[in-house]
Amino acid sequence: MDFTPHTDDDVAIMLERLGLTDPADLFAHLPAGVRLDHDPGLPEPASELEIVQMVDSLGKRNRSGLVCFAGGGYYDHYLPPLVSALTMRPEFVTAYTPYQPEVSQGVLQALYEFQSMVCEMTGMDVANASLYDGATAAVEAVNLAVAATGRAAVWVSRGVHPRTRETIATFAAAREIEIVEHALVDGRTVWNEGVDAPPAAVVVAQPNYLGVVEDYDRAANVAHTAEALAVASVDPMTLGVLRSPGKAGFDVTVAEGQPLGNPLSFGGPVVGLFGTTAAHVRRIPGRLVGRTVDRDNQTAYVLTLRAREQDIRRAKASSNICTNQSLNALASAIHLAWLGPQGLREVGEQSAQKAHYLADRLTELPGVNLATGEPFVREFAVQLPTDPLEVIDAMAEHGYLAGISLSEDYPEMPRTMGIAVTEKRSRAELDGYTAALGEVLAHG
Repeated sequence: MDFTPHTDDDVAIMLERLGLTDPADLFAHLPAGVRLDHDPGLPEPASELEIVQMVDSLGKRNRSGLVCFAGGGYYDHYLPPLVSALTMRPEFVTAYTPYQPEVSQGVLQALYEFQSMVCEMTGMDVANASLYDGATAAVEAVNLAVAATGRAAVWVSRGVHPRTRETIATFAAAREIEIVEHALVDGRTVWNEGVDAPPAAVVVAQPNYLGVVEDYDRAANVAHTAEALAVASVDPMTLGVLRSPGKAGFDVTVAEGQPLGNPLSFGGPVVGLFGTTAAHVRRIPGRLVGRTVDRDNQTAYVLTLRAREQDIRRAKASSNICTNQSLNALASAIHLAWLGPQGLREVGEQSAQKAHYLADRLTELPGVNLATGEPFVREFAVQLPTDPLEVIDAMAEHGYLAGISLSEDYPEMPRTMGIAVTEKRSRAELDGYTAALGEVLAHG
């Protein structure tokens, strides 16, 4: 059955009203370099079956089954079948919007439990019902700090994920916020307190993008001495072995929640974690679920403190986000409940032990050295005798996703590759990786 949303007569009327002569005129304001002024050579229309077969053939060109040693914010942790079994239940997959609490008590309670677990894990007083991802959570932390302090500068460690720094910079440009990056020396942030602009926030990653454990106390002290908010972007899977940002005195905590209950899935969807102290509860972005009692004195859950968002009193809002990643947050909550405090600690300990074992083995190879001398947990950077991108391609032929090249984002660190190790990696995989890398480098 043919479906034509606009007839030729419809198009003619619209163009006349707009004072245009051709639909292409709608795009005339765009630079010529980004306009497609020629036939893109698309194939002829095809049936649904033919399209499915075409996409399936494209998918089969992907390499699958590689043993993953890549990291940089997204990690190959063990996901118990319990997570998918519960998140795929119809009452969660097709949940009604929590704006109507009387018909969504189950979802609201699940999100309340998620918030409670995030608070317990990070040491924050209050956490929201999630955000889109770790990068946008960091942006919301900056927004909160700017609103709380009235300042227009933010200090950001170069150890923060490069894509997160780019996201912060994009939002900051629109709000005329100055971003001052602070350099890494031997992998750890050196805070230049002589910078003129007083910051609204001091943003640090723990561990940082190179895997190095940052000096929590130093970063928090720098922030509070400048009367700014201390913001920590954390790896949630290390919080079982590292001090929580709350205990270190941070004001805001954000995290990429992918490792908790969410598969790698080609980069998404994921979930952002966001927590802060009670002093800033009125500025917390997104949804916040509260627990109360109904008129029958029965426990009830409802979205609360909504006045900070765009749907009410928009002029006073520090954020315009009104939604959250409910299903992904639910997956994180289920995974955390399955792990428990001891399980989270075991994940951190196993990852750390295996990472250090692999680092010791790799540095026995000729030309392979640790890129920094600072402590790390489960992710570390190595300097190679050749281009990391070539090594990554060659290692794929041996069945390993070797890591991520760091040299593009850190040109001062040539031939450097980041390697991540999780509790999933076996001794055989660690030894196999070492042997494969040795062979690849030997045949350089």
